[in-house]
Amino acid sequence: MTVGRLIDTVAWVHLDDGLVLGARSRGEELFYIPGGKRHPGESDEQTLLREIEEELTVRLLPETVRHLRTYEAPLHRPGPQAVVRMACYTADYAGTLAPSSEIEELAWLSYADRGRTPPVDRLAFDDLLAAGLLR
Repeated sequence: MTVGRLIDTVAWVHLDDGLVLGARSRGEELFYIPGGKRHPGESDEQTLLREIEEELTVRLLPETVRHLRTYEAPLHRPGPQAVVRMACYTADYAGTLAPSSEIEELAWLSYADRGRTPPVDRLAFDDLLAAGLLR
């Protein structure tokens, strides 16, 4: 695959009773696994901790952060060719999950919701289902 632009992201895979937490930004149709883009010089962990606190108003516990897998897939929007790289992590958290001002909706997603997510998230959904973690 020829990459015109690489969008480097991290994501927090938070599972509960066979469902994965999804977020939908204001004005968007698709849900995504919460996380976001790296700032220059940030590590995956720094990006993950910052993005989750910004989006979901909880604090991830750094000592519990564990890498699951990294995925790459084409950007879901039309326009210049781009690939999204999403490094997925699990972690415990402190606080109460709540959407920030940039998030319109949080939802618990099953495999049946896979089509309501971007292509890179669908790869994670496939692996979570194969591992028996997603219903």
